[in-house]
Amino acid sequence: MSYSSIRVLWGVNKHVDKGDPVDIVYLDFQKAFDKVPHQRLLCKLSCHGIRRKILSWTENWLKDREQKIGINGKFSEWRGVTSGVPQGSVLGPILFNLFINVLEKGVNSEVAKFADDTKLLKIVKTKELQKDLTKLSDWATKWQMKFNVDKCKIMHFGKNNPKYTYNMMGANLATTNQEKDLGVIMDSSLKTSTQCAAAVKKANGMLGII
Repeated sequence: MSYSSIRVLWGVNKHVDKGDPVDIVYLDFQKAFDKVPHQRLLCKLSCHGIRRKILSWTENWLKDREQKIGINGKFSEWRGVTSGVPQGSVLGPILFNLFINVLEKGVNSEVAKFADDTKLLKIVKTKELQKDLTKLSDWATKWQMKFNVDKCKIMHFGKNNPKYTYNMMGANLATTNQEKDLGVIMDSSLKTSTQCAAAVKKANGMLGII
């Protein structure tokens, strides 16, 4: 379990134990690692004080990449890649984190980030969470990092939760009772039975192999 998941789980339990209803928004970037625009990323790195040789090395690492698409043995022409950070690399996730580092600026909800996995946590008193989602939508449009609204979900916690409906970019977000959060199954009831059952099943599978 990552520190991000532990912090969110601890926060939800703390508030629910006090009787406060809580909403979590699970956000999903649209092709996150492929969408980071190179020039804007380099501008951000420069603002962080990464300049001269290191900035030049990073630019050389990103630029002059090409790709083509193959379907049923037929291939497209080679095209230059002007966005995205290489997946499977050590530097890629670091650059991605630097690019979205001010995502939560002006947002009142608690924000938990782990690479492209982002969550909002908010005690529900009014529908204030909607304002934060609107701010994130505006940020995503400005920085060309749109959210995949169809995969963004809301989870409601607490007995007295009003279960508000929220929207992003003109579409209502789906509600879920279970979500796999970095390998850990989160349940709106805060029970761990589903996670335990999955762990037992995996252990029994490994035992069978042994």
